[in-house]
Amino acid sequence: MHHLNDKKIVVASHNEGKLREFSELMGPFGFEAKSAREYGLPEPDETGTTFEQNAYIKALAAAQATGLPALSDDSGLVVDALNGQPGVYTANWAEKPDGTRDFAMAMQKTEDALRAAGAVQPADRTGRFVAVICLAWPDGHAEYFRGEAEGKLVWPPRGQLGFGYDPVFLPDGHLRTFGEMPASEKHGWAPGQPEALSHRARAFQKFARARLGSP
Repeated sequence: MHHLNDKKIVVASHNEGKLREFSELMGPFGFEAKSAREYGLPEPDETGTTFEQNAYIKALAAAQATGLPALSDDSGLVVDALNGQPGVYTANWAEKPDGTRDFAMAMQKTEDALRAAGAVQPADRTGRFVAVICLAWPDGHAEYFRGEAEGKLVWPPRGQLGFGYDPVFLPDGHLRTFGEMPASEKHGWAPGQPEALSHRARAFQKFARARLGSP
C-alpha cells in the first residue's frame, strides 16, 4: 500500500498560478508541499496526447528525482466549436518565440478561432476546463483524479483574478468569470458553498477525499 504518512509531497509544476492554487488547497491538511522548482528540477517534455499521460510524466519525474510522492496537474481548456482545442496544448497557445507565455495572446487566439468557426452566439461557445491530478510514487505507482468545469467562452476578457484563460471562462450557472472570482469561491470555501467550482479544485477534492480523509 502506498501512503502519504510523512506529510511531504512534491508539487510537480513550475507554473506560478498552479503552485499558488495548490498551496492554497494543500494548506489546510498540514503538508509540506514544495515545488519541483524549489528542488531545482527541470521541466520534463510533455509528450503525451491526454491530460492523464502528461500529468503522469510530470509526477513520475519529480517523484523519482526526489524519492518523495509527487502531485502533478495537467489541465486545459476544451472548446467544443474548436473540436476540443486547445486541450492538452492550452499552455502552448500562450507560448511566445522567447519561451515566455502570454495568456492575453492565447485568449485572443482562442477568440479569433471561435469567430473563424462562426461561433459568435453564446450557445455556440460552450466548453470546459479539465484538470487531471496525478499522484505518483518513485516506483511508478500512480493514481488519477479528474475534475471538469462546464461553461462558455466570453469576450472581452473579464477580471484580473486567477490566471491563464480564467478571464474568458464563464462557468455555468454564474454571472462572473473565473477571472472575477476570489480563490475562496473557486475552491468551494465560500460560505454556503460545499462543493468546489473550478476544475482543479474539483479534482483536488476527489484527491483529498481519497487520500487525505477530507469529508
